[in-house]
Amino acid sequence: MKRIGIITKTTSPHADQVMEELVPWLTQRGLEVNFQDNYSRLEGDGARSSPLESVADDVDIVLVLGGDGTLLAAARLLEEVDIPILGINLGSMGFLTEVSLDDIYVNLEKVIEDDFFIEERMRLKAGLMRGKDLIAEFMVLNDVVINKGALARIIDMETLVDGESVTTFNADGLIISTPTGSTAYSLAAGGPIVEPNLDIIIISPICPHTLTNRPLVVSGGSEVEVVLVSDSGRVYMTLDGQEGLGLEEGDRIRIKASERRVRLIRTGHKSFFEVLRTKLHWGHR
Repeated sequence: MKRIGIITKTTSPHADQVMEELVPWLTQRGLEVNFQDNYSRLEGDGARSSPLESVADDVDIVLVLGGDGTLLAAARLLEEVDIPILGINLGSMGFLTEVSLDDIYVNLEKVIEDDFFIEERMRLKAGLMRGKDLIAEFMVLNDVVINKGALARIIDMETLVDGESVTTFNADGLIISTPTGSTAYSLAAGGPIVEPNLDIIIISPICPHTLTNRPLVVSGGSEVEVVLVSDSGRVYMTLDGQEGLGLEEGDRIRIKASERRVRLIRTGHKSFFEVLRTKLHWGHR
């Protein structure tokens, strides 16, 4: 472990102070550090700044300082490279960025000493087909969401798994998520909480018109296809809640597991169930 990249949520009120302490702490231990050029003032022996898209060039691991949204953005940035990520939450504990501000240096000491393990998280690859043309292709860690604009009516979405028709959902939208995404929008739509190491895909309708339409779990080896049957106004496909594009009647979204997985660094500090108990206040009255 010689070279570390740092991606930071620069708008966080804690970001500047953390970076000013963290960068010299790392370089004093003989590590090379590369960070966003927003912090070029911290350059020095072993420390350099780069544009955001180059922060992960020639590094062994990437630290993500922010929240779960920052880590999702970093995962998209790193989708073509196989670099482990350590998420450090600058606010409250996150599902992905579970290391808190108070625990930064305890966990970094473990990482420097190679006292950690890698947890691989499933990604989904989503392709938008319009006629015979592939319009766009995306990689997501959490979910693909098809939903309506503010003035649109209920959407009709024919859904197939491995080419076999499941049903046509009449709903406000549809969420296709990974196990990691089970604690995000899918959970708010009534989907199940799933251990993140499982290899499955979750299909959760948003406010379905037919109450018997319930969330569905299928094998991670399946291909899910959603066909926009009705054009009832503005309908969008949103990726990890951060990117999106408009859909047209007849568009087909094909979703399957990506061969590339996100590699998260874990030091054994907090288990998934401990994070659940903390975030969801299980056991509290």
